[in-house]
Amino acid sequence: MTTQRFERSGIHLDQSELLCTKGCGFYGNAAWRGLCSKCWRDENQKDKQTQIQEDWALAERLQKEEEVAYASTHQTGPTQPPASGRREEKKPKEKASKVKTVAKLFSTSTKTPPKKDHISGEATPGSSGGPRHGPPDPDQATRDFIDFLKPLRPGREIFKQCRAFTESMFYKRELGVEELSECVQDFYQKLSDYLHTQFKGSSEQVESVMDEVERYMMSRLYEGVFCPESTDDEDKDLAIQKRIRALHWVTMEMLCVPVDEEIPEVSDSVVKAITDVIEMDSRRVPQQKLACITRCSKHIFSAIRATKGEPASADDFLPALIYTVLKANPPRLQSNIQYVTRFCSPSRIMSGEDGYYFTNLCCAVAFIEKLDGRSLNMSSEDFELHMSGQTPAPPRPPAPPPSLQQVQSGLDLLTGLGVRQERVMEGARRLESDLIDWSQDVEHRVHGALGGPPLEAEGPPPETEGPPPTTEAPPAPSAIDADNVENDLLPPPLLPQLFAG
Repeated sequence: MTTQRFERSGIHLDQSELLCTKGCGFYGNAAWRGLCSKCWRDENQKDKQTQIQEDWALAERLQKEEEVAYASTHQTGPTQPPASGRREEKKPKEKASKVKTVAKLFSTSTKTPPKKDHISGEATPGSSGGPRHGPPDPDQATRDFIDFLKPLRPGREIFKQCRAFTESMFYKRELGVEELSECVQDFYQKLSDYLHTQFKGSSEQVESVMDEVERYMMSRLYEGVFCPESTDDEDKDLAIQKRIRALHWVTMEMLCVPVDEEIPEVSDSVVKAITDVIEMDSRRVPQQKLACITRCSKHIFSAIRATKGEPASADDFLPALIYTVLKANPPRLQSNIQYVTRFCSPSRIMSGEDGYYFTNLCCAVAFIEKLDGRSLNMSSEDFELHMSGQTPAPPRPPAPPPSLQQVQSGLDLLTGLGVRQERVMEGARRLESDLIDWSQDVEHRVHGALGGPPLEAEGPPPETEGPPPTTEAPPAPSAIDADNVENDLLPPPLLPQLFAG
């Protein structure tokens, strides 16, 4: 197999770059500013606590300003007639209600669980946050979840908690997606702690239960939490699709992808990897989307191994993943990444191969968003011309230099061709000499048959002194058969005869 040499373009990614920037040992995520889900949640909680304290300070300041303004108006205001006394009595009540309203705006009451009348599906009169429809009927995901929990001792309690939480999420649609994600992640953590303490199962058993919990919950909550209208996920999807379409001219050689699609096995693996990336959008559960990414990555590793004849490294994998995403241009790419980030079980995206491949996918998308000419070893002017579509796709780079075996094989072939050509030329010269001899022999025979003088070698006549020699008259013509001595023995000539018909 011909060895291929690839020149790196600077797309390198060490293992340390995938880990959390806090140094906790888990995998980080670009959507969380390089932090893992645990560190991100801690930072988010600190920010929210700081914001709550600032909001309370603002509420207290507004309350004091309002009290001072009311006191100054009450003391300096003109004396109103008795008819307005009732209105003046209402002012303290209006002041108190305004203060309560201001304080309520900055309270954390939105994170409290819904009231019983809301859970039962009856909206309170005048409430604007009532659900549009009740929870969906039990479906296949619910039946599968119940079948899974039947052999477990705490299965009834697990199903009770999951069902109650899932139903409560249908009435929190007014919350932002980040608050919904925080609610789900908190429930995952509490249920995991319960399984470790009460159930006292092994880590593998707890992880298996949490996988089924995630599958059940997110199958029912998918329509409400995937790409909600309150976010800009759809705008990000359109932006990355437009970006990928503009980069249609990027080739494997530009990204230094060590993959040879001329090999049937490699081409088949590349097609499967692209299919897995596209299939991710059709899955509803975060762990199913992660499974598509993992399968895609393994197909990429297989393609690199079949091309190079050795296992692939991280420097080989990331450029190949970038090229796969460019060729697939999967629908709602950013929405799927955000959905997994917000609602997947933390254990899957913080460690393990699923977390590693998902982190690489996030890095690949970030690289595509910031791709420039320097990343492709070209000038910024040429890069902009290609992005604007003013120039065709650049030609393929020259083929790699031949190996020593190829050079020796070529020399042997040239030597053989030279020997063969010399033999052909020698045969041609011999054939030419034979033709000349045959031609001269035929001429001599013809002149001998005609009775003419023998032929002499061609050349200029010799120079002689005196008058030129006189030319003799040609001999008288004679019969051709004059020299035949046996003419008498020949039969008489045939004469035509007439026959009566």
